[in-house]
Amino acid sequence: MMDRLNSLTARVLIYTTVWSALGVVIMALVISTLYERAAEKGLRDLLRAQLFSAINSVSIDASTHKLTGSPQMSELGFQQPNSGWYWVVEPLGDYKTEPLTSLNYRGVEVPTLSAAEAPFNERFERYYATTDSAGNRVRVAEAEITLEEEFPEEAEQDEVTPREPVTRIVRFRMIGNHQVVEEDVAYFNRNLYLALGLFAVGSLGLNALIILLGLKPLDRVRNSLARIRNGEAERLDDDLPREIQPLAEEVNALIESNKRLVERARMQVGNLAHSLKTPIAVLLNDSGQMQPPHDQLVRSQAEIMRAQVQSYLNRARIAAQRGSILARTEVEPVLERLVRVMRKLNPDKVFSLATSPKGLRLAMEAQDFEETIGNLVENASRFAASEVKVTVRPAPDGVTGKDPARKAWALVAIEDDGPGLEPDEIKEALKRGRRLDESKPGTGLGLSIVSEIVSEYQGNFNLMRAESGGLRAELVLPAITG
Repeated sequence: MMDRLNSLTARVLIYTTVWSALGVVIMALVISTLYERAAEKGLRDLLRAQLFSAINSVSIDASTHKLTGSPQMSELGFQQPNSGWYWVVEPLGDYKTEPLTSLNYRGVEVPTLSAAEAPFNERFERYYATTDSAGNRVRVAEAEITLEEEFPEEAEQDEVTPREPVTRIVRFRMIGNHQVVEEDVAYFNRNLYLALGLFAVGSLGLNALIILLGLKPLDRVRNSLARIRNGEAERLDDDLPREIQPLAEEVNALIESNKRLVERARMQVGNLAHSLKTPIAVLLNDSGQMQPPHDQLVRSQAEIMRAQVQSYLNRARIAAQRGSILARTEVEPVLERLVRVMRKLNPDKVFSLATSPKGLRLAMEAQDFEETIGNLVENASRFAASEVKVTVRPAPDGVTGKDPARKAWALVAIEDDGPGLEPDEIKEALKRGRRLDESKPGTGLGLSIVSEIVSEYQGNFNLMRAESGGLRAELVLPAITG
């Protein structure tokens, strides 16, 4: 999980996904709220229009002094019982008469709020929400209007002086069911959420594609670095985007600087080793003219010095080769030649060889591979009772070297049927210059040289007890696929 979070691609994808999802949610809430307000305003405007329609259609009858008129409303709800759609025209103050109502208002009560709870505006209009006796949530548009009550013409003719019209205050109430708004908003929200959901999914997919394509040059940089590490290239590609080009140039400059430092150090080690070879040769020659036991002591120490010098020369050569090209060695011919030589030198012992698959190749110089396996086979032949086995196969899953970027590894095993070593003896044997059996010839540097060469190629080297009771040496070496 932490490796994924450390990925730049994963981070950008997560951040853009979270931000896009948050943006879509905020957008949905804002649009839904705006539409709900527009729907509320629409209902209010409708009630206001119907209110003025009722005002224009209602008057006071001159002969009966009653309210008269029949407002014509377009909504079918005004004709359905308990629909939440009603209209009411009722007298106020001293004017006592029967109110006018829609037919479906009979048996229904719609509470009237006080002026303190819902004040009138400057046009003596007000709007408020309440609940009718049928349980409908309704919106009320209300206005208090002054109507003139005119006298009949014959009454005016009997009077010497005409009378002034009497004014009456009348309250007009237009009531609408809020469920219309709720259903409209709910329908709009369903379609809105569906559309935004599809938009979000499409946007996230498109964002992911854009991000992956945009970060593609980083994969090229990573692959170039892997090719440099594997010895297939010496510098990063130059054809990179402008934002990454300075990084590539700095990395190339660092590679060049490191290459010069390694080359200088390799040359110094090589010069030192070569300068020591002549004095060592002189010591070996002069040791033959010395008296025992000093001649053996000087010769053995000179041999150790020569082996160490050769070891450092090999390491310098390996470093130089790894910095230039990727070495390739076919396993089977090298091992067959080595086993053939060992059979001639040890006719009393059996040497078996098994390689799988045919044509297996290692990312090593043939000389280094031959020296490594030669040391191990030679040691095995010294201590084996009758048989030495050499097997090579691809490393199983979970068995790798020290380079995590390399995918292909080979497992080389050299096994004998000798007395073997205990765990403490194995640790001691791997130390430079240590010999557990002084009766056998050698300098005690063979296993140390093997370990150093394998380490230079980022592999692994282990000693363990074999199933036959002898010693088993296992090497994990870089292989080449394809």
